[in-house]
Amino acid sequence: MLDRPSLSSAQLSPFIEIDRADWAALAPSVPSPLTETEIVQLRGLGEPLDMREVAEVYLPLSRLLNLYVGGARALRDQTSRFLREPGSATPFVIGVAGSVAVGKSTIARLLRELLTRWEGTPRVELVTTDGFLFPTAELERRGLLERKGFPESYDRRALLRFVSEVKAGAKEVVAPFYSHLVYDIVPDAQITVRQPDVLIVEGLNVLQPPAPGHGLAVSDLFDFTVYVDARTSDIARWYEERFLKLQRGAFANPNSYFHRYASLSETEARTRAAEIWRSINEPNLLQNIRPTRSRATLVLRKDSDHTVSSVLLRKL
Repeated sequence: MLDRPSLSSAQLSPFIEIDRADWAALAPSVPSPLTETEIVQLRGLGEPLDMREVAEVYLPLSRLLNLYVGGARALRDQTSRFLREPGSATPFVIGVAGSVAVGKSTIARLLRELLTRWEGTPRVELVTTDGFLFPTAELERRGLLERKGFPESYDRRALLRFVSEVKAGAKEVVAPFYSHLVYDIVPDAQITVRQPDVLIVEGLNVLQPPAPGHGLAVSDLFDFTVYVDARTSDIARWYEERFLKLQRGAFANPNSYFHRYASLSETEARTRAAEIWRSINEPNLLQNIRPTRSRATLVLRKDSDHTVSSVLLRKL
C-alpha cells in the first residue's frame, strides 16, 4: 500500500487523497442505475461487491470519468476551431491496472456498465490485454511460459497498434480473443471494436512506460488511468481463495488447462496456489505492476475485505 503521507509530503504529492466518506458524498443524490442482479453478474469470484459499494465508490468514479470525457470532447472541439480544421470524434481511452486477484476486471466491467448510463457515453467497449498475450506455443518457444503476465509475455506492438487504431477513429478494429478455460489465444475468435465513445483497456501491465529502445507505450494513449491497490498479503490471500473456488468449479471441466488441479485435496490446492503466487504473481506485482502505480490518474485503495477505503486523484 502507499504510505500515508505526512502534511508536508502530502503538500508535495501530485495526488490528493479522499477518504471513503468524502468520496461517497460527491454523488449523494444520484441513484444507482444497476440492479442487485446486475451487480451479482458483474462481480468476480470471491468479491463481495454490493449496492452500497457501487453507490459509494463506483458511481462517483463513473461520474468523474463522464466529466473527463466531456472535458476532453470540449477541448478537442475548441482545438479544431482554433486550427480551423474539421473536428473528428475520437474515443476516450481508460486504462485499468493492478495485480492478479485484486479485482480490476470486475471494476473494468462495472465502469463499462455505469458509463453507458451517462449522457454522452452510450457506447463503451472493454478489451483486456489477455488477448495480446503470445500464444502458449510461442511462450514455450521463447521460454516464457512461467513468466506469463510479465511485460515480455505480451505482443506489445500488436496492443499498441490496436489502441492506436481505435484512438485514431478507425471504423472497425479487431483484437484477439483469450480463453481462460484453455489458458490460450483462440485462433479463430476475435473481438471487434466499432468507434466507441469510450474504450476501457484492462490488464496487469497497461501502465508500463515504453520498453527500452521504443518511443511509445500503450499507456501514452490513455486519457485516464485507474490503479487498483491493496496490501500484498491481502492480494495473496484473495488469490488463494480464488484458486480454491476455481479448483472446485471451472478446473473440473476436462477441457480446462488447469484440470490437473481438480483432484487435489484442499491442503494440496492451497500449497499449489501459494507456490504459483510466490514464483509468478508476487514477483510480477513487485517488479513490474506496483512500480507503475504512481503513473495512474487515480488510485483505488482496497481494505482486506475488498472494499475501497480511500481514493487518490492526481491533481490537475
